[in-house]
Amino acid sequence: MKRPIVRLSGLIAIGAAAMLYALPVFSATQTGPDTTAVVYKCDIKKNIAAPLWRSVKKSFDEADSIDADFMLIHMNTYGGQVDIADSMRTLILNYDIPVLVFIDNQAISAGALIAISADSIYMRSGASIGAATVVDQTGQKMPDKYQSFMRGMMRATAEAHGKKALVENGDTTWVWHRDPEIAQAMVDPSIVLEGIVDTGQVLTLTALEAIDYGFCEGQAETVDEVMQSAGIKEYVIKELKLTLVDRIIMLLVNPVVSGLLIMLIIGGIYFELQSPGVGFPLAAAIFAAVLYFAPLYLEGIAANWHIVIFIAGIILLLVEIFAVPGFGVTGVLGVIGIVTGLALVMIDKIVFRFGPSVDGVREIVGAFAIVLLAALLAFIISLWLSRKLFAPNRLFGSLALETSVNQADGFVSFDTGRLQSVVGQSGTAHTVLRPSGKVMIGDDVYPAVAETGFIARGAKIVVRREEQGQLYVVADESEK
Repeated sequence: MKRPIVRLSGLIAIGAAAMLYALPVFSATQTGPDTTAVVYKCDIKKNIAAPLWRSVKKSFDEADSIDADFMLIHMNTYGGQVDIADSMRTLILNYDIPVLVFIDNQAISAGALIAISADSIYMRSGASIGAATVVDQTGQKMPDKYQSFMRGMMRATAEAHGKKALVENGDTTWVWHRDPEIAQAMVDPSIVLEGIVDTGQVLTLTALEAIDYGFCEGQAETVDEVMQSAGIKEYVIKELKLTLVDRIIMLLVNPVVSGLLIMLIIGGIYFELQSPGVGFPLAAAIFAAVLYFAPLYLEGIAANWHIVIFIAGIILLLVEIFAVPGFGVTGVLGVIGIVTGLALVMIDKIVFRFGPSVDGVREIVGAFAIVLLAALLAFIISLWLSRKLFAPNRLFGSLALETSVNQADGFVSFDTGRLQSVVGQSGTAHTVLRPSGKVMIGDDVYPAVAETGFIARGAKIVVRREEQGQLYVVADESEK
């Protein structure tokens, strides 16, 4: 009985020893029996803005879903929005697998921030990284509080990569993997680093300089050379395949398309005001508003309060159209809410983070100017289209009335005798008149227009005249 047990124990011991011996063979860099690494490639070759942020997020999510071993960012950008670059930086710093960046020409401004957040950087000969000073849309340098914010991000990003051991003559010195002072010198021209940058110059590094100062792991001319330099011998590259929905959303968040949608929103609202009633203009405006806000909200660009302001403006305008005749305070507030909601989405979030400033005010004014210009263009184009489309012998000419009916020919749409009979009579304002509204004379209600000024609801009025089926009234002075 003991022999089988001894034999079984021996087999278990031999198997355990074999497993322990084999363990070192399966290193963290191997992905399977064929040792082929999965590298997911993400392109950052455009202006850093909302459409690019969407594709970057989807690339990182898809890399997770296929258990990729490395993320490769193929970069060539002159920068863009700081808040979106900060989001990309945070995503890269907190990513679970190694992130490599191949700077295939330029990593300037916000692009430099994204690049130094990666684990490894490789640059093409002639490429550059740096010049990360924060500027506005006109290229003018922003105030120091913006620069301080960018300096802090650059420094913190460099520090996130920790220190490395430098051994010289048997002595070990711990130095920063990427020097935070060099990182913030890419933003601040007042920083002096002997032999690297002088006062008054914002630092930009070439490929060889970046290698010397620890901001680049090596020089490469192609993606294949990057992989070889990184020690990845066998690999397969995967890339993002955009769906139709992705392409539509990226199209809608494009600034040019956003401007066209604003024109459609404003134009639809304007024509609805000209002919009150739920019709095609209002439906077109609402549809354009959904296309304008929905993708921006999904991408985290439009905040809840932006949409609340816009919807409040729409509600106030509808109240003015359907509940309160004329166009007064409610309508004005509605228009202000609509314009404000459309404009605030365009403003960089860091403007609100740092409070009012000359440059911040300039950006806010610029956003409102874009919306107002879009409104003006919408009005002009609508007038032109109405003449082109609805004129006789045009595409929709048959929809327009080409004949007219005149009172002289006996065509009237109202009882003129009944209206003329109330001229000179007194009554009360059934609604507010500013100047149009309704009045009550006896037990009957008539549409009317105040000849001068504003007449409050319930005030006494006198009918002055009737003209083309319209009563004109004034406040009854005898009641004062």
